[in-house]
Amino acid sequence: MALMITDECINCDVCEPVCPNDAIYEGDDIYEINPDLCTECVGHFDEPQCVEICPIDCIPKDPNHVESEGDLMAKYKRITGN
Repeated sequence: MALMITDECINCDVCEPVCPNDAIYEGDDIYEINPDLCTECVGHFDEPQCVEICPIDCIPKDPNHVESEGDLMAKYKRITGN
């Protein structure tokens, strides 16, 4: 699954710089995650870096973008060219 940022986001800006796929961006009200770029850090790290660093725990899995580990790895390969 891709991840999503809930409206509990406080716009602290710690998640955006740690995303290896540049999937996180500043939205109109809160930071958002582009599901086409989010691999939950599969291929880069063992754990999603944004989830690890978020001080308020507002980055759950996005139920509207269900993906398997294999799907996430395929997306990682497509994005990075590896």
